[in-house]
Amino acid sequence: MIRQAWITLFVIIHTLVFCLWAMVLSIFGSRERLVHFWAARPWAKGILKVCGIRVRVDGVERVDPNVARIYMCNHESYLDIFGLLGYLPVDFKFILKQELMKIPFLGFAMKLAGYIPIDRKDPRKAVKSIQAAVDKIRNGASILIFPEGTRTEDGTLQDFKAGGFNLALRAGCDIFPVAIIGSGRLLPKGSFRPKKGSFTIRFGDPIPTSGYTRKNLDQLVAKVRQAIVAMLELGP
Repeated sequence: MIRQAWITLFVIIHTLVFCLWAMVLSIFGSRERLVHFWAARPWAKGILKVCGIRVRVDGVERVDPNVARIYMCNHESYLDIFGLLGYLPVDFKFILKQELMKIPFLGFAMKLAGYIPIDRKDPRKAVKSIQAAVDKIRNGASILIFPEGTRTEDGTLQDFKAGGFNLALRAGCDIFPVAIIGSGRLLPKGSFRPKKGSFTIRFGDPIPTSGYTRKNLDQLVAKVRQAIVAMLELGP
């Protein structure tokens, strides 16, 4: 109980400090990139550290930070977000629910970082969000998507939604598969009490989207999903 109270207090103060720091960074040029690397990244690592959680990284040498791609990752836990922010060494933007942008301070900081809100209830606004993501990619930033759409409850990899794959075709960029192993054990869905321990982030190889269209999109989805399955089967 004391540990949980300490973590909660730390996260609140830590988040407030880095939100204010993001506002300071936004004064300078390359605002989104600065906020990502100098605010979001240390913010995420700080939270993992106070929770007593270590992240093992496998295959990061395959990541080229100078190439804009769509990174697709399985989703076990809220910890995935902190792990990816802290250890994926590229300037990437999350596509997230519109409601999250309304969180005091944090929502504004996410806006400064260039994260893209999407309103799933309004198709016209959703189309604008997709175009914003395409523009980010064409301007050199990567996009990170959880193709399952939500966290798994039992660790089983869920079906992939087509939205991120359509985005990849529209932007004409590669898809980079990423697997996270073990985060759900430390903070399962429905829990807000992280356990001490470690989890693994494993990076695969980029998958080109050239040659794919909407007519054979299911083949691209299957190829990316199988790449993630293969990495998960290697274990932590």
